Amino acid sequence: MLPAGEWPSIAAFLAERLPAVSAEGWLARMAAGSVVDENGIAVTAERRYVTGLRIFYYRSLDAEEPIPFEEHVLFQDDYLVVADKPHFLPVIPSGRYVQETLLVRLKRKLGIDTLAPIHRIDRETAGLVLFTIQPATRGRYQDLFRERSVRKHYEAIAPWRPELSLPLTYRSRIEEDAVRFMQMREVEGVPNSETEIDVLEVRGALARYALSPVTGRKHQLRAHCAALGIPILNDLIYPDLLPEGSDDYARPLQLLAKSIAFDDPVTGQARNFSSERELSFPI
Repeated sequence: MLPAGEWPSIAAFLAERLPAVSAEGWLARMAAGSVVDENGIAVTAERRYVTGLRIFYYRSLDAEEPIPFEEHVLFQDDYLVVADKPHFLPVIPSGRYVQETLLVRLKRKLGIDTLAPIHRIDRETAGLVLFTIQPATRGRYQDLFRERSVRKHYEAIAPWRPELSLPLTYRSRIEEDAVRFMQMREVEGVPNSETEIDVLEVRGALARYALSPVTGRKHQLRAHCAALGIPILNDLIYPDLLPEGSDDYARPLQLLAKSIAFDDPVTGQARNFSSERELSFPI
């Protein structure tokens, strides 16, 4: 994240604060499209400095572990790419992941340097992620999410609790935990998160739930399920935060971004996409 300060451009900041790469080297990376902002938009040499903006630059990390699952492109036209993301794959570069992210993989696979995600889902979650292709129309698609004009549906496997009297709408106020920064916690106050919950099928002590988020808070579905006593199967964060590096590829989080629907603000078409992935009850 760019700190508070006065620099004429992002390039000037990088050259001063990260001198391991020369000023010419930063300009070359920008010309190659290897420096992007938090929305995946390429940073140019002339782009002005903005405090608080997150910047990423693509590099090879010796310790970056290949993620052994493949994404699938479900749809592509002149404006949109719809990808079906596997579990464990981050959407954008962050932390120890750069090359092994959905954005970088798709840019390489499709050869589209202007590709940028409209929204995000957790690294541990599988399912649909939408990307824009044209910078000129990107804002119109992002407005759909800001205005809550997108209908999103998830599925999750979690303990079965018949006393919940489903379907139900769950509302609460969730904020980042000051101690466990990876977790969101429920606090007193006006609700800022809302999820509609129903049951799709029951198998013994477990059930497959339909989750429809009305709002889009960080970890909202995971936090709400845990608060209701139905923590999502194989969740390493809720209700208990496990140590970093506890990933088990044989036990993915059983949460899937299953479908998404909206009216296309550019073409006017009704869009409805569904993931081809399925969740797995334990054998």
